[in-house]
Amino acid sequence: MTMSSDRTYDVALEHFRKLLQEQVERSDRIGKQAEWLDYSKLDKLVIGIIGGDGIGPIIAKETKRVLEQALSDRIRSGKVEIREITGLTIENRIRQMKPLPDEILAEIRKCNVLLKGPTTTPEEGSGMPNIESANIAIRKTFDLFANVRPVKIPSQGIDWIFFRENTEGEYVLGGKGLMVTPDVAIDFKVITRPGAERIIRLAFEHARKTGRKKVTVVTKANVIKKTDGLFLETAKDVAKDFPEIKWDGWYVDVFTAKLIDEKRRREFEVVVLPNLYGDIVTDEAAELQGGVGTAGSANIGTSFGMFEAIHGSAPRMITEGRGQFADPLSLMRAAVMLLEHVGMLDESRKLAMALDICGIYDQKAKITGRSDGATASQFGDYVISTLSDPRLDAKWGSYQKN
Repeated sequence: MTMSSDRTYDVALEHFRKLLQEQVERSDRIGKQAEWLDYSKLDKLVIGIIGGDGIGPIIAKETKRVLEQALSDRIRSGKVEIREITGLTIENRIRQMKPLPDEILAEIRKCNVLLKGPTTTPEEGSGMPNIESANIAIRKTFDLFANVRPVKIPSQGIDWIFFRENTEGEYVLGGKGLMVTPDVAIDFKVITRPGAERIIRLAFEHARKTGRKKVTVVTKANVIKKTDGLFLETAKDVAKDFPEIKWDGWYVDVFTAKLIDEKRRREFEVVVLPNLYGDIVTDEAAELQGGVGTAGSANIGTSFGMFEAIHGSAPRMITEGRGQFADPLSLMRAAVMLLEHVGMLDESRKLAMALDICGIYDQKAKITGRSDGATASQFGDYVISTLSDPRLDAKWGSYQKN
């Protein structure tokens, strides 16, 4: 072994030592988690809206219009404010070399919840600087540990809700790997017991609260024995506090296969997964629902929530001149989750009904992503007219009967 290789290993070991210290300290902080914020006690709810990159500003504009209709009474009375936050673009982030510029973070902190359009994350070989995902930066800053993604296909008896751990796994350290030598690349994965426990417990509590009977825990603990093994072990411990709820464990490769098994997939109800598996599996599930453009997601912490579409910024649609045909349904569904999270249950229910009518049943303004379909603006108009229709409940009821 040469002095040069000794030096290479020393640098790698020092890098790893710092990561270990950071994660042990983070694990300790999780154990001192604050109480959950009670949104009903706020004098005014401030909802921030960020457009983001690519098609983000287009779908955010339509979602804002729909939210303004859904919350018109509360906005007029001063109980709700919808505030646009600009500047979280890939150009601004690269210019400042920060995933979350300070002035944007300051504006986000003035809000109670955030509705966010997709943002671009540079990938290796793209020619852009290697800056962290804005989503990951926001999740870490506000400790948004739970990524919640529902998928419903009534005609197939599918009603899933996924709880993806949001602050651990591969993604959290994805920007902190290293090239040990020109031929050896190392990335890292971290699971902590308190981090696993809080997401698994949230999934079980949701099952109990909503009357669901089963929780499925997805890992690859037979191969990834330490991190995934700890996640599965923690699930076994948490399940003891919920004796009325059945639970089972699945390996992620088999589970993804069973999601397309028409006989087996109806058995799944609440699913909880580590970070990377959750990202992949929920995209597959959304595709079954009609595509990633149809699904929203929530990023939840004890004192803040960020709600977003699960898809990316679709830069190709912009470069091909098809941006106006982007589907805003996923971000609108995220708005449904936002309203439910802050306790505006009637508004959430009505918006969900309007979106199902417009996106599943009637489809009088069908989005195709191209000029043979409706524009985002036309779909927004359609949702607003449906939402403001006094016969909304009756229309919804008629579809349920049929």
